[in-house]
Amino acid sequence: MKECHIALAFEGVSWTSELALPLMVLQTILGTWDRSSGNTNSQLAQDLASTESAESFMTFNTNYKDTGLFGIYFVAPPSTLPQAIQIILHNFHRCCTNITAEEVERAKNQMKINLLLQVDNYSNICEDIGRQMLTHGKWIPSAEFVKKIDLITPEDIRLVSHLLFNDKDHAMVGIGPVEKLPSYDYIRDQSSKVNLKK
Repeated sequence: MKECHIALAFEGVSWTSELALPLMVLQTILGTWDRSSGNTNSQLAQDLASTESAESFMTFNTNYKDTGLFGIYFVAPPSTLPQAIQIILHNFHRCCTNITAEEVERAKNQMKINLLLQVDNYSNICEDIGRQMLTHGKWIPSAEFVKKIDLITPEDIRLVSHLLFNDKDHAMVGIGPVEKLPSYDYIRDQSSKVNLKK
């Protein structure tokens, strides 16, 4: 294995948390990217692409009954692994303080498109109803989700980012030539340096 495969995660929220939708918007803002696709539609993707410090990344937001995991999986060459980590942490911190209204609106629009595409046939509708019954105890129409998404503001994203990343423990795993992977303590120290703008 020539490249490093790294997953970095922070404690997320449950399906029923009021922070679940803002976290979904945050995940969409951070996005996914692969060098072969050339699609750099997020600031994180632009930063990693311009420095050639990673080959790809995918953010994830996994919700469970009483907690969740929010993080990023990425692939990077060993020589640029420290730089990739630094860029990722910088973008996590940026979401706590400098997220723009344009980024939030673009993510909200993408989420609404994805939501409507997920219920385009009977099979998907049945799966959606079953999932919602298991997680919420009732079916919530797409129109209601769209209204809730529309209410999310940049301040909501800054707040949820702050709660997620600022001075928080994390979990990290890596495979491949990871000798240059920054230590747990280094990443933990970096997370304590986020300052939330009032």
